[in-house]
Amino acid sequence: MKEENKNVDIDYEYSRKTYYELIEKSKESLDLMLEVAKESEHPRAFEVLGNMIKQISDVNDKLLDVNIKMQKAKSQDEVKQLETTTNNLFVGTTTDLQRMLKEIKPDENVIDVEPEE
Repeated sequence: MKEENKNVDIDYEYSRKTYYELIEKSKESLDLMLEVAKESEHPRAFEVLGNMIKQISDVNDKLLDVNIKMQKAKSQDEVKQLETTTNNLFVGTTTDLQRMLKEIKPDENVIDVEPEE
């Protein structure tokens, strides 16, 4: 399970880094396209500029989605760790068990049964 978590963390960091690089390169391309659109005043250039803006915002959304998915995965792992109970076993007499339960619930009466000799 730890190996899986390690791989998920590595993939998450790689994905995050890739999205950052895509966003940075998109910003540079957007600046260049803005200049082209201004200079040419061609409708197609402005259409491409609008599409680029939409694509950059989509990449930003995907980056946020990756972060949200990672947070959910980590919180689910924490819950699984808290919920896991393996092989609980009480070793003792019924009286010992009742005394232990009485400490948890002091309202209950303990029935003392002495073993016969």
